[in-house]
Amino acid sequence: MKDFLIPFDGPGGTGLHDDTDMGTPTSTSTRTVTLNIDGFEVTVPEGTSVMRASAELGIQVPKLCASDNMEAFGSCRLCVVEIEGRRGTPASCTTPVAEGMVVHTQTSKIKKLRKGVMELYISDHPLDCLTCGANGDCELQDMAGAVGLRDVRYTPGDNHYDPSGTGARSQAEARLRDPVGINNPQFLPKDDSNPYFTYDPSKCIVCSRCVRACDEVQGTFALTIEGRGFDSRVSAGMKLDDFMTSDCVSCGACVQACPTATLQEKSVIEIGTPDRSVVTTCAYCGVGCSFKAEMRGDELVRMTPYKHGKANRGHSCVKGRFAYGYAAHKDRILNPMIRDSIEEPWREVSWEEAIGFAATRMRGIQEQYGKKSIGVITSSRCTNEETYLVQKMARAVFGNNNTDTCARVCHSPTGYGLGQTYGTSAGTQDFDSVEDTDVVVVIGANPTDGHPVFASRLKKRLRAGAKLIVVDPRRIDLVKSPHIESAHHLALRPGTNVAVVTAMAHVIVTEGLYDEEFIRTRCDWEEFQDYVEFVAEERHAPEAVEMLTGVPAQELREAARLYATGGNGAIYYGLGVTEHSQGSTTVIGIANLAMLTGNIGRRGVGVNPLRGQNNVQGSCDMGSFPHELPGYRHVSGSEVREVFESLWNVKLDHEPGLRIPNMLDAAVDGTFKGLYCQGEDILQSDPDTKHVAAGLAAMECVIVQDLFLNETANYAHVFLPGSTFLEKDGTFTNAERRINRVRRVMAPKNGYADWEVTQLLANAMGGGWTYTHPAQIMAEVAATTPSFANVSYELLEEKGSVQWPCNDASPEGTPLMHIDGFVRGRGRFIRTEYVATDEKTGPRFPLLLTTGRILSQYNVGAQTRRTENSRWHEEDVLEIHPHDAEVRGVRDGDYVRLASRSGDTSLRALITDRVSPGVVYTTFHHPTTQANVITTDFSDWATNCPEYKVTAVQVSPSNGPSEWQQDYEAQAEQSRRILPAAE
Repeated sequence: MKDFLIPFDGPGGTGLHDDTDMGTPTSTSTRTVTLNIDGFEVTVPEGTSVMRASAELGIQVPKLCASDNMEAFGSCRLCVVEIEGRRGTPASCTTPVAEGMVVHTQTSKIKKLRKGVMELYISDHPLDCLTCGANGDCELQDMAGAVGLRDVRYTPGDNHYDPSGTGARSQAEARLRDPVGINNPQFLPKDDSNPYFTYDPSKCIVCSRCVRACDEVQGTFALTIEGRGFDSRVSAGMKLDDFMTSDCVSCGACVQACPTATLQEKSVIEIGTPDRSVVTTCAYCGVGCSFKAEMRGDELVRMTPYKHGKANRGHSCVKGRFAYGYAAHKDRILNPMIRDSIEEPWREVSWEEAIGFAATRMRGIQEQYGKKSIGVITSSRCTNEETYLVQKMARAVFGNNNTDTCARVCHSPTGYGLGQTYGTSAGTQDFDSVEDTDVVVVIGANPTDGHPVFASRLKKRLRAGAKLIVVDPRRIDLVKSPHIESAHHLALRPGTNVAVVTAMAHVIVTEGLYDEEFIRTRCDWEEFQDYVEFVAEERHAPEAVEMLTGVPAQELREAARLYATGGNGAIYYGLGVTEHSQGSTTVIGIANLAMLTGNIGRRGVGVNPLRGQNNVQGSCDMGSFPHELPGYRHVSGSEVREVFESLWNVKLDHEPGLRIPNMLDAAVDGTFKGLYCQGEDILQSDPDTKHVAAGLAAMECVIVQDLFLNETANYAHVFLPGSTFLEKDGTFTNAERRINRVRRVMAPKNGYADWEVTQLLANAMGGGWTYTHPAQIMAEVAATTPSFANVSYELLEEKGSVQWPCNDASPEGTPLMHIDGFVRGRGRFIRTEYVATDEKTGPRFPLLLTTGRILSQYNVGAQTRRTENSRWHEEDVLEIHPHDAEVRGVRDGDYVRLASRSGDTSLRALITDRVSPGVVYTTFHHPTTQANVITTDFSDWATNCPEYKVTAVQVSPSNGPSEWQQDYEAQAEQSRRILPAAE
């Protein structure tokens, strides 16, 4: 078994580089070797293959089975070379260089051998090149030309592509004669089951690149080579499995690896091969993968992961790779719309009329109710530059600090907890750091579904021997899947994160496993003494909290010992940590664990929040919170305000504004009347749906800027069509603080990028802005925000990406934080007292509901539901344990009523032991389910982050959608009526 290797990143490891496949991975050796290839000397690291050394000289040795993101395989025999002093013709991909070696890549003997090998490949391959979807993009075709093959001498006989058995060269003709392959048992029909790519066995050359990519790059092990010799072929599982029913996760690694048309994107077959490409950044999760958007004219043909992307290193998932069709979906709104009240249908109008209508309404509200009666919600799907402008509009144009973002409902406790303990509100490591970790703690996160590209890198490290501790009430895939298994699964009861984390600290402290030297050197010793006194109390012992948490005491003790003594320890956490009434406390507890054990400030360790949306980190960095200006500086600081007041030529409010929950409360109370909501769907994503609806309905002007008429738009008066990531320039900041360029691939279908729409509205309200390109906005960010001081588009073009802080102290960015000291000075230990949530189970609501995501869908599903990804997840289902289902008379696939103190909904049941007895689980991707009608308004004590993960519920049989669902659907349908544009 071999593992994924990080491909070479060019000289110095920076910038946008040639995407040439070098054949084999780079060597990490620091020693060098000099050799001669075809008369030219080259010096390369020891351990480099002859093939790669040749490629460094620009000499491309023909190959079919080799690729530089996988270990050398040596099966195709096309890359043979001659080496002076050695017998035979070794494969250049599996032959390491040696000092003084003399290599010949193009002798008469070599040419004859290669041509013979290629002739054998072609003799069992359909020669339908002119009509093949891979024509012009086929390595087999290229290599036939490279070796000079012009004819095939062999008489057609047994083959894999001729179902007629007559030796016909036309695959179409052969299938017409014998479509089911009766006369040729070797023939297999094309597998079109996957919505995004096809598998045509007749074109397979059994190079094993797809199988190796699935194993080494993705780590799913869904593919294998079935049979031997002439009977060998790629298989996607059991005998009756196809690509849709197999374990394939449609990441596209196999498609990208395939050198022929055996595995090919359907989009290429339909549109044709691309003729240009633009490197940009994925607009889904917080991993921030780099892609080549490959175009034909102004039509997107495919998204190919960019091998020099430092977050993804040439890998992808099903969403980033294939789920881009929403950009051209028929549901997309491309014209501005307005209406006087939410009971009326929408009217399509010009941009000028829509902006004027919105500006007049918002100014009228302020004149009547005061300047603090309106506010904004920024988007974690939009660019840094766009988010910066929205919060600037609130502060400099509206004249208040009523700005908030979706991080309020996901990672705001990260900002508070890490800010209090370390002094900065972000993760400490880059993703490459996982390659050096020895013990990984995954708590409240499901990387294989939520952050699959990072999960692939994590699984690679686990296969190499690192140990894993999973802290989650649900048995996620990382607990046990092919070739990996967690050392410990702490299946805690929802809502008891603080108790578990504090109990782990208790074990580390009472057993003397903490790193005293690190603590004395790097942390506040007096605060540590106070923390030790607190955490050593017997009430925090694993045995004392076992009944509360449901985690066996011995299992917890062993997990704590492993983390403290197992070498480099890294903690990765997600929304299962933050979306609790004690989310901030848990983040503080995690930070305490890392400081206790000295697992901070070097590679392979750290505290790493896995951000949910593509730019949730950036939206926070840009000052989207009501109490902070860009760079996490409090609005009460006069020196900070002066920086912006001088540049913006306005006087800024020194009082924090309203958070999203406060805006909704104030709306119900009649004091908050206008909202500009860019790229967020709070009606579907925020808790207690009925309260959100009441707040929106009470407002006099709701402006929604988005791609589709989302659920929030049901209560909107102005709809401003948004632009996709393909239609704009800008930057995203991912979970590792990496600032990546977003590059415009095509013109905005609505006429404007989102930043231009915000500028239109701001200027209609007196803003006087004059930006002509997002680079100017980033320049303003750099001029006002210390952690972005050296960031510019020129630097990003040169380096490819950088991680903040990027300033004079770190001119090329900061991959690892807190190396020599914490941002705040000394690390701060803080007591983590467990306080039970007010949400309690009881006779009426005896079960606990927790929520999460699934691989194929993203967030509220507005994008992925409008792609073929819905083939994998067409509705939200409720996972319930067999015991709980049997007690309630629920069968698999039945409709059930899911009820809480807040509301009820109906959805189908999925009986599974992935959840524990007493716990049920669902996703929130489909508005027809509207899971958040169930969740309560309880929230984190420090940040108001909602407690999505702990809701007391009851489950009972149902006949179908609830009355609330039916009413909601009727209201939504009524709200989405659109009148034709006025003549």
